[in-house]
Amino acid sequence: MAGVMDSVNQRTQLVGQNRLELLLFRLDGKQLYGINVFKVREVLQCPKLTIMPKSSPVVCGVANIRGATIPILDLALATGSAGLQDRQNPFVIITEYNTKTQGFLVRSVERIVNMNWEEIHPPPKGTGRDHYLTAVTRVDNQLVEIIDVEKILAEVAPTSESISVGVVDAETAHKAVSLRVLTVDDSSVARKQVTRCLQTVGVEVVALNDGRQALDYLRKLVDEGKKPEEEFLMMISDIEMPEMDGYTLTAEIRNDPRMQKLHIILHTSLSGVFNQAMVKKVGADDFLAKFRPDDLASRVVERIKAADHG
Repeated sequence: MAGVMDSVNQRTQLVGQNRLELLLFRLDGKQLYGINVFKVREVLQCPKLTIMPKSSPVVCGVANIRGATIPILDLALATGSAGLQDRQNPFVIITEYNTKTQGFLVRSVERIVNMNWEEIHPPPKGTGRDHYLTAVTRVDNQLVEIIDVEKILAEVAPTSESISVGVVDAETAHKAVSLRVLTVDDSSVARKQVTRCLQTVGVEVVALNDGRQALDYLRKLVDEGKKPEEEFLMMISDIEMPEMDGYTLTAEIRNDPRMQKLHIILHTSLSGVFNQAMVKKVGADDFLAKFRPDDLASRVVERIKAADHG
């Protein structure tokens, strides 16, 4: 496993080309699962765990890794099955989501595959456990399920969705009522979090599931003679999405003179300076880490005030 996490620089070059790399792993059965390599800090044999009283049943315990105390979650249990039965030499995938670090206990780690986002599809309607899937794909004719980690983390450690008093003043709230915001995210939990936050500000929300859907929606608008920048105060888009990622969506919008004036914020659970560089490269207006209701509300308030003076 030593070579799994090397060559990050090569990985950064994939982004903006609608590409990603998936780390494939298994829980108890034969089913393959995938997680975006960009979320993964390292993979290691499960270290000694310390049980934490009163923690969620999903949390197996905490591990001391490189001087940090990291919660380790049983991914099988978190996705509604019986939990990892075979605890002989399991692996832990250390991940970073929304600026928080946690480990996922898995049976085995297979390999990394390089894919195009166009090969990653929303879960089929009616899938039994699609409740915990954000996407599916195929590798060597095997179905790979991509788990909605944001949903799992929201259940294990719920994030407050309320906005602090004073972030939205009465005058801004009054103006917000006549405005709309377009939000794009493949995670149902993330869509609900963003929508509730924006509705608290007062704006109307149009929520779409992925970049391809959003681009088709905007193209239909301009074909009808409408201007996206007049229809929407802004677009808030996730980066990692099936069919088309947020970077590619942004680049497509900026390359179309009919919609290039739309204000775009990329909203992501990916961390790091790298994203800020990519935001500039594809032409987004801003970058925001998930999920901080006050920060999100503040950006919307700023846009309402800027539009008012514009």
